[in-house]
Amino acid sequence: MLESLLTSIHATPHMMTMNFAGAGSQALAWLHSVGGSSRTILEATDRYVPTSLIEAVGYTPEKFTSVEVGEALATHAFKRARHLAKPELPVFGVGCTATIATDRAKKGDHRCVVSIADPLGLTSYELVLVKGPRDRQGEEDLVSWLILYAIAEACGIYDLPALSLVEGEAIKQTFKPIAELSELFEGKSQWLKIEPNGTLQTGDTLSNVALLSGSFNPLHEGHKELSKVASLHLNQDVIFELPLINADKPPLEPLVLRKRAVQFLGFDTLVLSRAPFFNQKANLYPDSTFVLGADTAERLVAPRYYSDSPEKMQLALGGLRQKGSRFLVAGRSSKGDFKTLEDIAIPPEFIDIFDEIPQNKFHMDVSSTDIRAKLDKS
Repeated sequence: MLESLLTSIHATPHMMTMNFAGAGSQALAWLHSVGGSSRTILEATDRYVPTSLIEAVGYTPEKFTSVEVGEALATHAFKRARHLAKPELPVFGVGCTATIATDRAKKGDHRCVVSIADPLGLTSYELVLVKGPRDRQGEEDLVSWLILYAIAEACGIYDLPALSLVEGEAIKQTFKPIAELSELFEGKSQWLKIEPNGTLQTGDTLSNVALLSGSFNPLHEGHKELSKVASLHLNQDVIFELPLINADKPPLEPLVLRKRAVQFLGFDTLVLSRAPFFNQKANLYPDSTFVLGADTAERLVAPRYYSDSPEKMQLALGGLRQKGSRFLVAGRSSKGDFKTLEDIAIPPEFIDIFDEIPQNKFHMDVSSTDIRAKLDKS
């Protein structure tokens, strides 16, 4: 289990710098124990004496084991990672501050905070350890496992092992988004483009692009292959889009959004938006092509999704055409059948804004629901 997780981390393009104080050296040793650590680790510093930690965080904290100190250590590490890594690579910083069992009794809690600073913000994992069940090495191992867990999430890895917690222990996870992402959550902006290396862009509109929208829970080979095939078909790069707001589900919580978005760092461009409906997307992305499955295309032209009004459906499609929207449709399995554009009743007057990917170019039945079910059982 450990070796598999370490191998998965080293297989991603993410690189990191780490500051740790009080515990965490085992995590570094584990990362180095499997080949490929040079693809992940840029630098790691053991801030073992207070003056070293103070030098990194820039002030003398009241408590050395706190979320504020973990975040400061992670922020310092993130800046170092950006300095050390090639500009095109995705990077993040890790900060760990802990107080665990030692050769003398401690009056206070045994606790740790692991923080990650990345292009999306600050994510922290806080844990108060129950005293007694573990010796110092056991507590060191648990803190190190939490560090690996945080690193794996920052690398976009979904299949994570459960941590060996005892009764009374629970991990408190928090996320502080960067200003640009906060503005998107607050509705002050409508979209945020994130390049593979973490570079950000926003504005009024994003025109003449090709987008593949989804929930990406998780991002899987079907999404990647569809993007590749669509890009070849259109002779244009395809951008992934993740809406914060879903037409049929509650809005994404910041922590959930962060978990899904980091999957794209180092892989491909992602746009976060507040546009769940195609008429909203058409306003944000004029003169653009939307890559979608046949099931979504069917809903787009079904009057039942327009209050059973063919007139409203015609009006909506007319508005999409006016904004220069086009749709590239991929076949999709539905109740055992593989449905294509030919199986959809497109109104004749709008057939010109629809195109399809031939079945012999793309036929992949991969379900995020099935993948999550397998992960839950593992």
